[in-house]
Amino acid sequence: MDVRKKLEILADAAKYDASCSSSGGKRKAGKEGLGSVEGMGICHSYTPDGRCVSLLKILLTNFCIYDCQYCINRISSDTARARFTPAEVVQLTLDFYKRNYIEGLFLSSGVIKSPDYTMEQLIQVTRTLREVHGFQGYIHLKAVPGASRELIDKAGRYADRLSANIELPTDSDLKRLAPEKSFAVTGGTMKEISTRVEQSKAERMESPKAPKFAPAGQSTQMIVGATPTPDAAILDTASRLYTRFKLRRVYYSAYSPIPLVDARLPAKSPPLVREHRLYQADWLLRFYGFRVDELAPPEQPDLSLEMDPKLAWALRRREAFPMDVNRAPREALLRVPGMGVRTVDRLIRIRRWHRITLADLARLRVPLTRMKPFIVTADHRPTGLIDSPRLAERVTPPATQLSLFTSAQEALTGEL
Repeated sequence: MDVRKKLEILADAAKYDASCSSSGGKRKAGKEGLGSVEGMGICHSYTPDGRCVSLLKILLTNFCIYDCQYCINRISSDTARARFTPAEVVQLTLDFYKRNYIEGLFLSSGVIKSPDYTMEQLIQVTRTLREVHGFQGYIHLKAVPGASRELIDKAGRYADRLSANIELPTDSDLKRLAPEKSFAVTGGTMKEISTRVEQSKAERMESPKAPKFAPAGQSTQMIVGATPTPDAAILDTASRLYTRFKLRRVYYSAYSPIPLVDARLPAKSPPLVREHRLYQADWLLRFYGFRVDELAPPEQPDLSLEMDPKLAWALRRREAFPMDVNRAPREALLRVPGMGVRTVDRLIRIRRWHRITLADLARLRVPLTRMKPFIVTADHRPTGLIDSPRLAERVTPPATQLSLFTSAQEALTGEL
């Protein structure tokens, strides 16, 4: 099979992996090197949520020894198969870079022979790019769960980011649909990466010449909608992963039905808006101080598809409003619908000089219609709005076509 045909098969097979981000990498070539993650000589196109849209994203192979029922590349699937040699991936990366098609490489793989053998093949690609060709562009490498500590250590020397996919939100989900995998094994690999990242940071504090280890950290991915697991359990797993392994990002990927699907899997994909709401909730957990049980309480374990998680929380907790924007602390203001981190920080700076009015908020371009029932300003005090039975209808924005980048835009501009 020629390289072009392999590329067609293995680039298509890689599309199911959502954890593609180059945020955090800081490599830069010297006189002898090739490429860059930032700076002059290469123009990145970063998406608002941190993803780099110009990575060569492929699998080393879609052959796999596992039979994960939700995966198109499982051993029992009759999908077309292909396998690159490490040298072919190296040459493709260099050729695409020199033609200015890409700025880096996202490399994953099906598991062939064993986790260690697969990891060795992936490392061979990155080692050749870095040491033989002096490639200093961004590399995101899949860490195969169950690979040895020594191989994980080698992988982190060459890759900017590593990711070991948790795949499903609970261990029981994995046991049912992917019995050859487990949280314990994947968690062990994540722990090893986390330990080495922290160790590398400590070493570089003592000596800037100490080698880097995965300077852009690690991420993971969960498939959403392949099982009946509610959003509360998905977010709880994500929260624990962030806390235990200091992940840079958890990616949520809506389940996509595949040919000859197992009877235990749904015939349809979940609504795309569910994935969108999980990303919004993820931001609230990481940057706004919310807890999982506040966003998805036991009596309502799935996020609302009609409104964003913060607005849904505010409507359940009306007794916390209206909130005086001239007196409330930062952590309280972050819970007001329509206020993001940047908006809150600006308000705190402004109110040192004068009392906040609606005109100040308008100049910050916040969604005033949504915010008014929840706030008190120097010239505004809502009368009875917070207790209105039609409040949800009043403050819920009309349904619109979703954008891939809406979550990040809302978080940055203060509209979450």
